[in-house]
Amino acid sequence: MFYPHVGIRENCILGERVILHNGTVIGSDGFGYEVDADGVRTKVQQVGAVSVGDDVEIGANCAVDRARFGMTRIGNRVKIDNLVMIAHNVVIEDDAVLIAQAGIAGSSIIRRKAILGGQVGVAGHLVIGEQAVVGAQGGVTKDVEPGSYVTGYPAMPHRKAASLQAHLNRIPKFKERIDALEKRMDGLEE
Repeated sequence: MFYPHVGIRENCILGERVILHNGTVIGSDGFGYEVDADGVRTKVQQVGAVSVGDDVEIGANCAVDRARFGMTRIGNRVKIDNLVMIAHNVVIEDDAVLIAQAGIAGSSIIRRKAILGGQVGVAGHLVIGEQAVVGAQGGVTKDVEPGSYVTGYPAMPHRKAASLQAHLNRIPKFKERIDALEKRMDGLEE
């Protein structure tokens, strides 16, 4: 089922029972340019394809870029929320879930049953392990182990990220204490 304003470009293969919501584009050009000695960018042809498996649902205003060469692949039963960007040559394996405003850079792999929370960013050429969860606004800069739960930027195990955030929230109180101690020290020195 395709809703209004869906765009399906050349070299796209769609499985059975695929739902594409309003404004989604499948097979748009990947973001590829060559840069000459003067820094001028020239578009590189994107001649690959996109394959979308069976029982996939893709929300409104998503973009799935076709591969430069080869295939951008979305597996079976993948669920993708609104406003998600999937770059060229990305592979999303079966039963993965991508939540609103997630963005995946080129040639990354999202393994089976992985979940990317809202506004997650995944750098290029990385692997998100099977059944891993990246919490909302996580910034993934390195591979994520299977079954792990990571949050923050850079994405790290959730307990560590929560602990670091708690310490950051205490900095204003620590500053007040240091200021008071310095003032006392100045009084002692006089």
